[in-house]
Amino acid sequence: MDPELVRHVAASTGLSGEVAARVVADVVAYYSETTEEFVRRRHRELQARDRRNAEIWTVIADELARRPVAPGPVSERRLRRIVYG
Repeated sequence: MDPELVRHVAASTGLSGEVAARVVADVVAYYSETTEEFVRRRHRELQARDRRNAEIWTVIADELARRPVAPGPVSERRLRRIVYG
């Protein structure tokens, strides 16, 4: 974990160093998911909400583009290949 980031979070939020470290660790863990894991998880979640694939691919591509370390443009074809092999 980056101690400078922990200090920044603590200073900017008023959290203690210990709590800031837990927050940073939680955020890092959240974003540690690979692109493939993220796509499969989000596809399952959106299907469970009765969304259709045509809409799902657009939602997932938009979400991927907004992630802190975006994988770059991801085509619908690549998304389908991640989910279905």
